[in-house]
Amino acid sequence: MTDVQGRTAFITGGANGIGLGIARTLAHAGAKLALVDLDTDALARAKAELQKITQVETYRLDVRDRDAYASTADAVEHSLGPVSLLFNNAGVIVAEAPAKLSYELWDFAIGINLVGVINGVQTFLRRMVERRQGGHIVNTASGAGLAATTGSGVLYCTAKYGVVGMSEALNVELKSSGIGVSVLCPGPVATNIMHRSHNVAPKGAVQLSEEHEKRRADLREQINQALQRGANIDDVGRMVLKAVQENQLYIYTDRFMEEPIKARTKALLDALPDPRG
Repeated sequence: MTDVQGRTAFITGGANGIGLGIARTLAHAGAKLALVDLDTDALARAKAELQKITQVETYRLDVRDRDAYASTADAVEHSLGPVSLLFNNAGVIVAEAPAKLSYELWDFAIGINLVGVINGVQTFLRRMVERRQGGHIVNTASGAGLAATTGSGVLYCTAKYGVVGMSEALNVELKSSGIGVSVLCPGPVATNIMHRSHNVAPKGAVQLSEEHEKRRADLREQINQALQRGANIDDVGRMVLKAVQENQLYIYTDRFMEEPIKARTKALLDALPDPRG
């Protein structure tokens, strides 16, 4: 069990969506907060809200930038103390057909969704282990990291499968260190991730007709509307805190992926060689 009271939490994507829900829950549980995000306006709003409850520092950070990540980590620990709660939460969704992808879009999506998690772990894990004060790492993946479904997106699945595998491996390797690991695999959550992702995605990475651009915009809005019917970010924050406190590996927000997970598991087992030869 990890008690968050008095610990310093570092949350990427911490000013919006699930990251903000986690920040709110941790603040009420007595943690100190370092919130990083690309959205400076949202960072200011989050700090104004949460500094009434706990000590909060905010930083603009692109999680792909390793040098900036290291200097931000140093600044956080100088201001708030050692980070022992790490939430690798920053993420983007690119809704594009496989044949329309470009290297630029691959680098963008994998860079934030997977390399950003790697950078967080690489920056903080050694410090956490050497201090021997325990702690917890939560990596935000997705239901799309557990089974591929129509519309889940090749870019998104590729990165989120990586996050799930990384988290499972870390959980095995860190058992003796006193550092817990959880992987958050949410179903639909009421965030604005589709529009925020579009705003920061590389422009002109794919040359599209006006008609195709309109179809992409319509698809983003359809996905956005579906997400709005999902879980509340504060409810997700409470689920995450419970997982940290109880050292749970998997965190689900609903049973949205139950049937795809069953189908994938069956396909994997059915494909094993017959032991009778």
